[in-house]
Amino acid sequence: MIIKEAIDIDSHVNKRQESEKEMAMAEEGREEKKRKQGGLKTMPFILANEVCDRFATTGFNANMITYLTQQLHMPLVQASNTLTNFNGTSSLTPLLGALIADSFAGRFWTIIVGTLVYQLGMISLTVAAVLPALRPPPGAPASSWQLLILYASLLCTSIGSGGIRPCVVAFGADQLGGDSHRQQKWSFFNLYYFSMGLASLVALTVVVYMQENVGWGWGLGIPTIAMGISVVAFAVGHPLYIKMKPGGSPLTRLTQVIVAAFRKRNAVKPEDPNLLYEDKELDSAISTAGRLLHTNRLRFLDRAAIVTEGDMLESGRPRLWRLSTVHRVEELKSIIRMMPIWAVGILVTTASSHNHSFTIQQARTMNRHLSPHFQIPPATMSIFSTLTMLISLALYDRIFVPVARRFTGRRSGISYLQRIGIGMAAGVLANMSAALVEIRRKGVAADHGLTDKPNAVVPISVFWLVPQYAIHGLAETFTSVGHLEFLYDQAPESMRSTAAALFWLTLSIGNYMGTLLVTIVHDCTAKRRDWLQDNINRGKLDYYYWLVTGLQVLNLGYFITCAMFYTYKSLEIVEDEDAEKEADSVAGGNDIEIAKIRTVDAKDEDK
Repeated sequence: MIIKEAIDIDSHVNKRQESEKEMAMAEEGREEKKRKQGGLKTMPFILANEVCDRFATTGFNANMITYLTQQLHMPLVQASNTLTNFNGTSSLTPLLGALIADSFAGRFWTIIVGTLVYQLGMISLTVAAVLPALRPPPGAPASSWQLLILYASLLCTSIGSGGIRPCVVAFGADQLGGDSHRQQKWSFFNLYYFSMGLASLVALTVVVYMQENVGWGWGLGIPTIAMGISVVAFAVGHPLYIKMKPGGSPLTRLTQVIVAAFRKRNAVKPEDPNLLYEDKELDSAISTAGRLLHTNRLRFLDRAAIVTEGDMLESGRPRLWRLSTVHRVEELKSIIRMMPIWAVGILVTTASSHNHSFTIQQARTMNRHLSPHFQIPPATMSIFSTLTMLISLALYDRIFVPVARRFTGRRSGISYLQRIGIGMAAGVLANMSAALVEIRRKGVAADHGLTDKPNAVVPISVFWLVPQYAIHGLAETFTSVGHLEFLYDQAPESMRSTAAALFWLTLSIGNYMGTLLVTIVHDCTAKRRDWLQDNINRGKLDYYYWLVTGLQVLNLGYFITCAMFYTYKSLEIVEDEDAEKEADSVAGGNDIEIAKIRTVDAKDEDK
């Protein structure tokens, strides 16, 4: 009997050892797989997707004002408002896509589905451009069902954008998530915009030329094919990607904090903030990079973290609609603090929304010939903005940042708030240039008796528009990239897709504001001398540019004020335990299994 019991014990011990060995091997396999995922090797697949997507989007949108006015025979103001409304919707849906990605779907699958829906919209519009029955006859306005096909196609592309735009940049940054990749992460934002610019450059030359000289079937068909390639390129890299698990609905967590704080509006706050409720296990899924520390701003929200009777379940878990952790309270505080800086992007977009409408109409009236038999398509003039952006991004990353780093001590050279401010100042100069050039163009038209001939070519070179395009490109290098960096870095880590969506939301509201501004100006000036009439030789487009310049100056003053009072978020980061043991071993110390905690202010994180 004793021998049998001993054999049973040995068998049990052996099975347990084998089980532990299998678990250890499985864990080692997971760690090995994790080490093989992420990093720079994923960039070709992600950026290939973005390049094809941007090529398709730019080729699709760049010359759409021409398609609407010449193929569907829309009036200029209606066509301009259709485009700004479409762009506004395309920049609004990313908020929904980000919430889906952060809540349950994850960024990878949100990108895949969004690309497929976008593809559907592009296919339908391409078919409409190819089939004569889906376009109005010469001189006639588009019928209701022809407009319905147009709007349905644009809606599909807008919905598809919602899955792509907020997730691609955050997904790419996720692949460079560790401290060893910190500098690469900030370079990624520049590389992301550089890739978009390069794709846009090709689209503005090749695709726009085909639309103007070959036909709209091929002009829209090529971007449609490129969009199909983008989803294949992205899917091929599937085994290499780091796929962050969704942390649950961020809107639900923010709402829970607000409800809990309101319920306890009369509760007495403790003098010591360390007495506020914390639960590291509960927050582990949404604070892998570090827990947010308590701040003294917006202190009325701290009431959500005061423990009172009835806040806990029998299991020891909190009732989340009554009690929130400090980390969750600080998530809401971070979002609220970001909002004033976020809002500056709205007027920035409003001020540049005319670049795809009025500026193209200006170029169409000017001398665009490079030779007796070749002239630049009006929409291709945007290449000067894109070229400037590409050159300035390269110079910024390779020359400006290393030089600035010597003076500031920052890895990124200057802060993202400084970067945004420089870009906004450049944007003011861009619209001043636009106003001055329009005065010059109308003057030449008047001198040659072309004021009442809107279809005549004014004998002034289209290259007068180059300065305003170039300055717009420079402004985008600083403003857009800086804005994206700011939102990604200052947002809670579980809301980074949502943060990217906030970037696109500024574009959405800005485009809608552009529509509103154009409508107001058109309505208010129509009774006397319409600033924005179809005959721009008689219009006052220069007055519109001066109005936009004034709005930008006010916006810059607002931004400077907000930046002066902005408070950066702080993180409590638990350093790697194995690294600490190794450091203690080298120093001759004991292996104490206590994780070392350091506090990081995001303002100084890149130093």
